[in-house]
Amino acid sequence: MAPRGEGASGAGSLAGLSTKEIESLVDPPYRARQVFRWVHVRGAVSYEAMTDVPKALREALAARLPVRSSRVIETHRSEDGTVKLLVGLSDGERVECVLIPEGDRRTACISTQVGCGVGCVFCASGAKGVVRNLEAFEIVEQVLWLRDAAAPADGPSGPQARLTNIVVMGMGEPLHNVANLVRALRIVQDPEGIDLGSRRITVSTSGPLRGFEELLASGLRVNLAISLHAPTDEMRRRLVPRGGTGTVADLLDMARRWFETTGRDVTFEYVLLGGINDRDEDARALARLAGPHRNVNLIPMNPVSFAPDLKSPAPERVARFEEILRKAGVVVHARRQRGDDVAAACGQLRLSRAP
Repeated sequence: MAPRGEGASGAGSLAGLSTKEIESLVDPPYRARQVFRWVHVRGAVSYEAMTDVPKALREALAARLPVRSSRVIETHRSEDGTVKLLVGLSDGERVECVLIPEGDRRTACISTQVGCGVGCVFCASGAKGVVRNLEAFEIVEQVLWLRDAAAPADGPSGPQARLTNIVVMGMGEPLHNVANLVRALRIVQDPEGIDLGSRRITVSTSGPLRGFEELLASGLRVNLAISLHAPTDEMRRRLVPRGGTGTVADLLDMARRWFETTGRDVTFEYVLLGGINDRDEDARALARLAGPHRNVNLIPMNPVSFAPDLKSPAPERVARFEEILRKAGVVVHARRQRGDDVAAACGQLRLSRAP
């Protein structure tokens, strides 16, 4: 029951270690699975909660790593049930993440960066650029905090709510932080822990080409959503000015390759901006690009204070855009606004000190 060698001592918290990595720290190895389950199934936030783990081992682990490195600074609950957490990181930076309950689904929307470097004109997360990538343990901890928010434990070892889905659609461009993203998702997929299958995880990206190649090579077979937002390169450069993304043709090729490699259909995300990309001709152009049976997720823009001139289209304009796509055979989903009253809707996540 003694601690082993240094192992994964560079990790920032126990929550960011796989079972194998915990095995390198403890003896006998079965204790690693026990500790891992305390963190990821029973929701322990301290070593004291691990009542069936020997005290000497708990003390030795506590001297090396906290169970979680971050803390929830603020919790905001929307009238529609959406919950937004402001999470404080160990270096003083902050990120936001969101729990979206709907029927039997409980979806965790998580961040991968402090800020964002892509600079979409309608998104508050990139208003001040990117500060840094999140480490894998900081990504995993968001999932754990959101699960706690879904159903707080009834005591230190009480039951935890089961998250049904994860969407990597919070602050940051996930494919600018591929290594940490993949590591974090492998931990939440572990059958000894949260045990979320690939079909229940969606990564949303603006399409950095190098990051896409890295994700493809990782072997991770999650759902992919590509933020298209415009049917032409000229319009897209105005709406998505940075981030190293390719042309519209590159993004279509990316979708093709992802489907051919994983067998998973790709969803194109399209934020509708009133008077900019919501015209009938834009809808027809998007329908030609997507093609029949392709998935398009329409997202009427949510208001952000730093861009008061940008507006969401009127409901009838959204309906018309959707109608054109449907008649062309495109599979369309119009996203319902969630959490707007606590600035938790799509495009509204940002550092508390951002404008």
